[in-house]
Amino acid sequence: MKNTNLPLLALMVLVLPSAFGQKDKRNNILFLFSDDWGRYASCYKGLDGRPTLNDVVQTPNVDRVAKDGVLFRNAFVNAPSCTPCRSSLFSGRYFFNCNQGAILNGAVWDESIPVYPLMLKEAGYSIGKSYKVWSPGTPADAPFGGQKYAFEKAGRAPNNFSEEVTAMLDKGMTLTEARGIVLGQVKANFEEFLAARTIGQPWHFYFGPTTTHRTWIKGSGKKLWGIEPESLKGKLPKFLPDVPEVREDVADYLGECQAVDAYVGVLLECLEKTGEAGNTLIVLSGDHGMPGVTSGKCNLYDMGVSIPLIIKMPGTKGGRIVDDFVRLPDLAPTFMEIGGVKPPDNLYGKSLLPLLVSNKSGFIDPARDWVITGRERHVATAREGNLPYPMRSLHTPDFVYIRNFEPDRWPMGSPGAVTQDHMPEMSELEKNTRIAFADMDASPTKAWLVQHRLEPKWQWYYEIAFGKRPAEELYDVKKDPDMLHNLAGDNKFATEKKKLSDRLMKELRRAGDPRVVEKPPRFEQSPFTDQP
Repeated sequence: MKNTNLPLLALMVLVLPSAFGQKDKRNNILFLFSDDWGRYASCYKGLDGRPTLNDVVQTPNVDRVAKDGVLFRNAFVNAPSCTPCRSSLFSGRYFFNCNQGAILNGAVWDESIPVYPLMLKEAGYSIGKSYKVWSPGTPADAPFGGQKYAFEKAGRAPNNFSEEVTAMLDKGMTLTEARGIVLGQVKANFEEFLAARTIGQPWHFYFGPTTTHRTWIKGSGKKLWGIEPESLKGKLPKFLPDVPEVREDVADYLGECQAVDAYVGVLLECLEKTGEAGNTLIVLSGDHGMPGVTSGKCNLYDMGVSIPLIIKMPGTKGGRIVDDFVRLPDLAPTFMEIGGVKPPDNLYGKSLLPLLVSNKSGFIDPARDWVITGRERHVATAREGNLPYPMRSLHTPDFVYIRNFEPDRWPMGSPGAVTQDHMPEMSELEKNTRIAFADMDASPTKAWLVQHRLEPKWQWYYEIAFGKRPAEELYDVKKDPDMLHNLAGDNKFATEKKKLSDRLMKELRRAGDPRVVEKPPRFEQSPFTDQP
């Protein structure tokens, strides 16, 4: 008679090998996921065929992982706002399928939704994290169990590199001493986790610094990292004014990207000392584009939704650049598959393992020629009545199609205190996100755009950043990579627009997007009242 318990026995051998005197050979997973880290790393230099910020930023440790692993040229978030992005990341779902986890302010995690870290834990992994996982991140709500799995006793200075180091310099320390303290905390926290894990079992460590999230110290890019703002001249995207104030702001951001790279170096050194580098999957990425600038965070243009993704997998061919369109929700089923866990049904994410084990570069999977991105609500009070700004988009190798469901609303939030005759104090615009256009983080760039909004030479930049948008947008990204020329009203592109619109709406209906299948959509309701 056939033994029907054999599959269960095999699973027990995999998940509980110590019970059978065997070593668990599943890969460890080291995942660095930096807040607001857009697609900026020197390993991307030259890939766009034009001058970009990647010509200036220096990330030798990230580049080292890329050299030994796979660099994904076309990696995207599902939503360019931290909470919905992370809800999608941890669950493998579309952000809009995460219920109230699909928004930032007012978010509540639905504990009925499986998340990959806890699934790995149930499968025998030791799990731990440092710093930001999910917002609001309370123990009852967070998909990673809040602070339950935190290893942060050494300190949280890596979350704010320029602020922390500048404060130490002001106290008389040298830059080398101050930098050593911050990097020492990265090392000590990771080592704390490694000491606490179960020996012989695989582990997953998630490192989530927020240093690339605003705010940071003005002038820190040059002072702390030697990034000369003038080196950015001619390399900014065309929707940003190429002026000294903006160049300095961007240089300071790139300094924080280089701080993330320094953290990568510390983590790699610690990993190598364990002797387990050959059995550890290393993943580096971020949760959306640059904050506080035009077309970045909270936008569905490439500046907002394109992110770095570099993966090194043991036993696979490195030094490859893959052009397939991939998305952060692909990581959840990838991690589940590596951990021997069956992914839930109907996920948006699709395992990246076939791409990782391939020997090919360029386009590998013909079906990976599209991604969908979207947003609903970022700052709840950005518009009157706590209304969202609902958007969805379809990105392909040649075109990006964007649907703005409520074009009469302000995309970056209401102007607030900014009127034709009145402008808030510049210092307020640099530090108070909610004073105007609250869905764009406060920044020197934002302040400069508002300050110069009435000058004919600069009005266009202000309108691109904050003005209302039509119901449909269409961009030829091969000819117009900065996505400045909307072709949606051009009859020559009517057929292409309809094809992309139909494809987008068909997928949204198939996925049960509340924005298109509910009347009224649940997201129209304020997050501070009971949800339906």
